[in-house]
Amino acid sequence: MFTRRNILACVAMSAIAVAVPAMADDLSNMPRQKVELVAPPFVHPHEQVAKDGPKVVQFTMKVEEKELVIDNEGTKLQAMTFNGSVPGPMMVVHEGDYVELTLINPETNTMPHNIDFHSATGALGGGGLTLIHPGEQVVLRWKATRSGVFVYHCAPEGMVPWHVVSGMSGTVMVLPRDGLKDEKGNSLTYDRVYYVGENDFYVPRDENGKFKTYETVGDSYADTVEVMRKLTPTHVVFNGAVGALTGEKALNAKVGEKVLIVHSQANRDTRPHLIGGHGDYVWETGKFANPPEKDLETWFIRGGSAGAALYKFLQPGVYAYVNHNLIEAFELGATAHFKVDGTWDDDLMKQVRPPEPIGAGEKLGAVDGAPAPAVH
Repeated sequence: MFTRRNILACVAMSAIAVAVPAMADDLSNMPRQKVELVAPPFVHPHEQVAKDGPKVVQFTMKVEEKELVIDNEGTKLQAMTFNGSVPGPMMVVHEGDYVELTLINPETNTMPHNIDFHSATGALGGGGLTLIHPGEQVVLRWKATRSGVFVYHCAPEGMVPWHVVSGMSGTVMVLPRDGLKDEKGNSLTYDRVYYVGENDFYVPRDENGKFKTYETVGDSYADTVEVMRKLTPTHVVFNGAVGALTGEKALNAKVGEKVLIVHSQANRDTRPHLIGGHGDYVWETGKFANPPEKDLETWFIRGGSAGAALYKFLQPGVYAYVNHNLIEAFELGATAHFKVDGTWDDDLMKQVRPPEPIGAGEKLGAVDGAPAPAVH
């Protein structure tokens, strides 16, 4: 059960916010842009290269406490979410812009919530200035002073890991004003961008080993914390559930398209890998001021951060995109699919002969013009 001690800790944190003087609004002459957020894996429309000077980019995000089904067996998670999705939406701005977020905690919720922006500058990433109880809202503004992809997450004092592993994380992408660059300073662009948020869940089991269900998120607190402290997740998933980005929900692309994949993990290390493809350009640490690495097979995203990889698809087919801890990918759920349309290139890959009995090729003769092996 959610404890009185944690509630008092949150009230104390709220007092910190009250004690900080309100910032004077000295940006009245700066252009403002309201942006409607969209649910991952999709990203709201944005310019890759800024056409004008800095502006105030305004977002509104609502906290939703809701029950989610997280696997094909119907396992239910009492989740806490930003805007109803796991992960929360990606926000895109340019370096030098101001992010102005209206965060809403509806009165139908039961928990206090806030937001810690890893991309912001200031104690607690804004967590002390955004703590709100059910029925409250708050507006936070911060300047995007450095480019890259960054995690944001809920961080109420005394409950940080519980809120994070219950779904409350997302990503901000701060693009350089003149766009992405390779290691030589040449421009890089993308045709599509997808956001993959990886989550580790810790669902309690009953005495018979079956996953338990709860009426409210508060009811799940004590049991969930007990499972969390063993550091062994029951599920490791992309975008909130096993299969959330596979089958009919696969990520679409075409041969010749350059796709930017933004990948975050707010809690644990992960190792993204595109089976049959590569990272042409990879910002493994997620920071665009650093030159990207090239031609990676697998890249490393440390817990509490996001990274980005750019890949031009060269062949059609269904590509598995996985956490290359393959146990977590195939047993716990950390797998997505890219469905790529286009024409196959035999020069890049070709099945020379289909499966056949061992030794049959020696009797069938030459392959692709090569002389047949001598048969004695």
